[in-house]
Amino acid sequence: MIKHAKFKRMFVLLLSVALLLAGCSSAQQKTNQGVIRIGYQKGDEFNIAKINGSLAKALKQKGYTVQWTEFQDGTSLLEALNAGSIDYGRTGNTPPVVEQASGANIVYVGAGASKYEGSGILVKKNSSIKSLSDLKGKKIAFSKGSSSQYLLVKGLEKVGLSMKDVTPVYMQPADASVAFGKGNVDAWVVWDPFTASAQTNENAKLLVDGQGLTTDRDFFIAKRSFAKSHQAVTALILNEVEQSMVWANKHHDALISKLASTLKMDRASITLAVNRRVYGVGKITNQILDEQQSIADQFYQLKLIPKKIDVHQAILK
Repeated sequence: MIKHAKFKRMFVLLLSVALLLAGCSSAQQKTNQGVIRIGYQKGDEFNIAKINGSLAKALKQKGYTVQWTEFQDGTSLLEALNAGSIDYGRTGNTPPVVEQASGANIVYVGAGASKYEGSGILVKKNSSIKSLSDLKGKKIAFSKGSSSQYLLVKGLEKVGLSMKDVTPVYMQPADASVAFGKGNVDAWVVWDPFTASAQTNENAKLLVDGQGLTTDRDFFIAKRSFAKSHQAVTALILNEVEQSMVWANKHHDALISKLASTLKMDRASITLAVNRRVYGVGKITNQILDEQQSIADQFYQLKLIPKKIDVHQAILK
């Protein structure tokens, strides 16, 4: 009888612990369901919406809180998205193509405006590189799989060169900035606000920007499963970001002050970056899909992605 009573007490104790843990797990699950995790990059639309505060406020009214995560480039952002670390992300035109080709089940949920003026190939002002042809044999830094890689491909192609004619140095912007400043690379392909900062602070000049080479459009991306089950949230987010972009276009001085403070960058660099672009958010059109398909086709032809893809399959239906 004593052993039976002891066993009964132990069973009740274990059952209580199991129920407690189950309750904690359930509560944690409910908490996670109320969090929207957004990935962004310096100075992009999500970053501005974060600074503006209206997106977080609108989501809070629907019972959600926002968890923000900053990434240096779109490649690392989409890797995090595919791994389930974030729910939405903003990136350039090339990372979604690369990620789709790697088998990630992602979807485009919105598109931004072209920002080609702030993206380009940087060289030092006293560099011997005076034209795209002069890049032959040079060491060029850029983020692998990014919009900068596509811009470089198109720039070289324009003068009859290819990636085989240069020495790629794969670096994220922070490391590339240091390498470029020290003269360890001959050129650097990047986007604003890094481009503007290099022009303002690192004695750099734009050899070319993206004009005639790429639209360098922004995209808002989500995992297919998440986007399918959160269509109302997606619509709310895009609407609120668009309202923040309307504000950004009309209030450059306020935007420049907020970005300079938040990004801890000098006002001159931010002013240059802001004044040469138009902010916006819109729907995915056939023209935009054609732009993306051309990137996918060229990257497959150059063996920069492992398989041929149809970007139309990355649209939520």
